Amino acid sequence: MKIKKGDKVKVITGASKGATGEVIKALPKTNQVVVEGVNLVKKNLKPTQANPDGGAIEKEAPIHVSNVSFLEVKAKKATKAKKEVKEVKEEKKVAKKPAKKAVKE
Repeated sequence: MKIKKGDKVKVITGASKGATGEVIKALPKTNQVVVEGVNLVKKNLKPTQANPDGGAIEKEAPIHVSNVSFLEVKAKKATKAKKEVKEVKEEKKVAKKPAKKAVKE
């Protein structure tokens, strides 16, 4: 899976289409990612000793990795990315099409 925790992404399909955010969590076994502020769902909490009233909270739910694309920060466009290795143990992601601008260093 190319998308990792900390990458900036843009949602390209689904109910949250067009939303952007940072990947909070990557789930490689299910090919899903959790993006900050995207795909919010309401969860009902049972009353506990710590929270005697219970209630409902909103939290991010995972979305499939095929529904998101890397976000080129400078141009603010969704793009495909590839890894470029310059020296030993030095990798960075670069955009494939627009003049090879850096996506994330």
